[in-house]
Amino acid sequence: MLGLDLTFLDWDIIRKFVLGGFWFSVQLTLVATLGGILFGTLLALMRLSGKPVLMLPATFYVNGMRSVPLVMVILWFFLLIPFMIGKPIGAELSAFITFIAFEAAYFSEIMRAGIQSIPRGQVFAGQALGMRYGQNMRLVVLPQAFRNMLPVLLTQTIILFQDTSLVYAIGAYDLLKGFTNAGKIYGRPEEAYLLAAVVYFVICFGLSTLVKKLQARIAIVR
Repeated sequence: MLGLDLTFLDWDIIRKFVLGGFWFSVQLTLVATLGGILFGTLLALMRLSGKPVLMLPATFYVNGMRSVPLVMVILWFFLLIPFMIGKPIGAELSAFITFIAFEAAYFSEIMRAGIQSIPRGQVFAGQALGMRYGQNMRLVVLPQAFRNMLPVLLTQTIILFQDTSLVYAIGAYDLLKGFTNAGKIYGRPEEAYLLAAVVYFVICFGLSTLVKKLQARIAIVR
């Protein structure tokens, strides 16, 4: 039985197979984070509005998304969207749409907790200054909520980066797919998967360490 050869992956192979997948994983993470936070904040405001016409659909959406495995949602969007619009949209575009829609449910709960953490006196102070509800949220509540929840938002983003490997199920060319292709072509699948795990660990552990330092600094500011 041949031993592991971790030296097979040189720069040429990385450039040819891995970098493209890595760039797609980073793009998917950033776009899904920004889109998820925007959509999630809207869902959080709907759930906190006190109006059933807004609360019920937002609650149903958030609870529904959080109750289904991400890989199933990826497959649903990949198969259903082309069926609904009558033409294929490609694995990569389907992945972007899916991750924004799915992560919005999780970011929604984070932002809702952040909004609820702001003392009611802040809201009353804004009202006393004559601010409307939208102005109060935009200028007083949301900036503070976002700062309070920033470490949690970044932690969810790290989890999101790990979850991008699931687009492998629909054939999207992500970081894991790049390692997989390199391993298959050069006959080193075990080494390729091991090196992929190391790369994911280094990236996520490094980012987690930075988030912990940021959380400590925010705690000092408070």
